[in-house]
Amino acid sequence: MAVTRHSVLESRHRALGSPLGEWNGMDVPWEYNQDINDEHLAVRNAAGLFDVSGLKKVHVVGQDALAVINHVCTRDMSVVYPGRSTYALILNEEGCITDDCIMFHISPNHVVMVHGGGTGMEQLQKSAHDKKVTVNFDDDLHDISLQGPKSAGFLHQHTTSDIQNLRYFHHVPALLFGHQCLISRTGYSGERGYEIFAKADDIVPIWDAILDNGKTVGILPCSFNCIDAIRVEAALLFYPYDMTEENTPWEVGLGFAVSKTKAASYRGKEAVLQAEGKEKIKTFGIIAECNTAVDVGADVLQDGKKVGVITAPVFSPVIKKSIAMAQLIPDLAKPGIRVEIKGKTVLCKATTSEIPFLDPSKKKRTTLI
Repeated sequence: MAVTRHSVLESRHRALGSPLGEWNGMDVPWEYNQDINDEHLAVRNAAGLFDVSGLKKVHVVGQDALAVINHVCTRDMSVVYPGRSTYALILNEEGCITDDCIMFHISPNHVVMVHGGGTGMEQLQKSAHDKKVTVNFDDDLHDISLQGPKSAGFLHQHTTSDIQNLRYFHHVPALLFGHQCLISRTGYSGERGYEIFAKADDIVPIWDAILDNGKTVGILPCSFNCIDAIRVEAALLFYPYDMTEENTPWEVGLGFAVSKTKAASYRGKEAVLQAEGKEKIKTFGIIAECNTAVDVGADVLQDGKKVGVITAPVFSPVIKKSIAMAQLIPDLAKPGIRVEIKGKTVLCKATTSEIPFLDPSKKKRTTLI
């Protein structure tokens, strides 16, 4: 995809040694001139600051806003009140995944859809046709993410809002270092963390202030390669690498995001509900017996027969093991099964594992303490 979008933080990323590279139409910092393991450990032990403005932000405003959003996603938006958000899937007519997103209910008749590299915008526009809404893509709205156990205490010191008592998947308007923003208790790390949404004119001074004031508590700027590593430990999927339009939610462990009681119709509803129990693959974990990450796309073999494929590998500096998410035949999606990994650079034995690899109870990201 060509670069058509630009973060106002580009100069900050270049100053940190990033050559930048395209994702979702935007140049993003895949790496900095620092050890990625230091970034990784900062997220787990202190906090890491990410520029995730490559995510696309879309305002849906008008009297039919909730009806339109309800039709485009798998969640029941009638129970998502203003000040709350929800992770949701966007499906095609066949009940397969075309994108994932977070829907932020900002105020009555105003929802912001934040999505990645799938066809969420196209599906939204179809659902909004002839409805009493406006749909506006907003690239002036930037999104930075502070993730890690020290993020709550740090932000609480520098904002007007009670960040420490903000619940998971809730958001609040705030002044942060004197700049207007929206702070959301969401993120992509498996840690307690926050996303900060602000206009371009405000995001640069907020970024600078977090890094300047956060040095003493161990806050580091973190790259996209770091995101890709920490998400594997937390078993967080990335569209279209771990899920595509070939997959139903049930196959990739996202059935929790499909409302079975939602009265409103949504695209793919009948097909996705009928698909449950008919999975061709299952997303599951792999622990490999090697001292490096295995290859993306490597085959998972049992008795010489291909039984799956690696979608997201990393050598974890926290767990100190080579771990990966994989798509396996359903019969092998259970822990403790011996398999073999065969890729372009790695051939090794491995064992299937439950996921998430880190904090399986998900207490770090969800509890207030």
